[in-house]
Amino acid sequence: MAAKTPTKAEILAAFFDEGSYAPLYEGGAVSAAFGSAGGQSAYAVWQDGGALDVADLQKNIHLLSLAAETGNPVVTFYNASGARLAGGLELLKTNARLMAAIAKVSGVVPQVAVVVGTCAGSAAVQAAAADVCVMAEGAELFLSAPFNTEDAPADAASAAYAARAGVAAVVTPDAVAAARAAAQLVGLLPANNLAAPALFDAQPPKAAFTAKPYDAAKAAEAIADAGSLLPLFTGIGKRMFTGLGTVNGNVVGIVATGEPGFCHNCAAKAARFVRLCDAYSIPLVTVVNTAGFRCSCEEDVQGGIRQAARMAGVYADATTVKVAVLAGQAIGPVYTAFAGTADWRIAVEGCTVAPLAPAAAVSVLYKDEIEASDNIRKATAAKAAAYAVEQCGAAAAVAANVADCACAPAAVRGQVSAALDMLSTKRAVRLAKKHGTTAL
Repeated sequence: MAAKTPTKAEILAAFFDEGSYAPLYEGGAVSAAFGSAGGQSAYAVWQDGGALDVADLQKNIHLLSLAAETGNPVVTFYNASGARLAGGLELLKTNARLMAAIAKVSGVVPQVAVVVGTCAGSAAVQAAAADVCVMAEGAELFLSAPFNTEDAPADAASAAYAARAGVAAVVTPDAVAAARAAAQLVGLLPANNLAAPALFDAQPPKAAFTAKPYDAAKAAEAIADAGSLLPLFTGIGKRMFTGLGTVNGNVVGIVATGEPGFCHNCAAKAARFVRLCDAYSIPLVTVVNTAGFRCSCEEDVQGGIRQAARMAGVYADATTVKVAVLAGQAIGPVYTAFAGTADWRIAVEGCTVAPLAPAAAVSVLYKDEIEASDNIRKATAAKAAAYAVEQCGAAAAVAANVADCACAPAAVRGQVSAALDMLSTKRAVRLAKKHGTTAL
């Protein structure tokens, strides 16, 4: 027997705290409500599955304007069968106005898209333009129907497909769970770009930080308060972790690099997440431990260099608090991108921070000595190990001012917490300009 589809009342009750909210619009394919979600005042826009006309889109435009004026987030539940063709060119013009309103409000108040039904065409673009897109399994998101093309994958337009494409940041089992995830996001994000995030009760993580063995997700969990971490964009760039959580009750964004190297999707994922955190002044903690960018001509063609430049540029441009944890390998462009512009850099004992990989460095610095040995490979390895400890370790990084402090792995959370507290009053002034031209 098929599962019962949740009703509007059930989904909004899951989104708003204690299910209480005040309706703003009634009638038509779009309605709206205002209430508290995740402890934060928020607007919700609801599509009931019917075709949208000009009046429906105008409701959304007006509510976005109202949200900017009142400084409250907007959560849109997408589920529409398309547009009413009777609207003609006026519908086209209104859709363009809605897209402009979404872009205008972007970075002013959080926008969360929740896809619970069909989201197609212009609506798909609008959902993808939100700060975060949550999608329920069973929902559909596409620009144009992919179902009749020969090369379409079996799960085209599905939530899993949207996650792999980097559109859906969170995928949930059903619409009710999607509403709850949206409420959690609204609670973690500030109400607007001038407000501070909420404070939460905090419990220490269940496990201490460790770099050996290293796992990006576990590294993030060891820094964040227990149960607070909400991973984002897990369907793409799997060698890079991004998520929102709290440290001692204060909201932070956490990026953790994975091993071995990472690809253009990982770089794009990190750049988008850092941009989100910076827009709302959410402190950023980056755990660095990776062999670096994947070495491949195919990767370069797919955008590896461009996305690496984008990521490095976004990190450098961000004025929010930035703390880097040098947990393992941080060599050359990896250090530059992730830690070079950090406000505070913590070197973990056992890390390797260098302009060049130790094995490559000693092959130049000790070339004659290595070539004179009986076993070049063994001699190179021995020299590299010694060089990594003496010239590239945590103490050396602090002495060279490429790190600000050193600590044991078990002390990482405490050091991060202290750094965030110290930097909580940071103020930064940008140079006057329209915007940068970092590769997108």
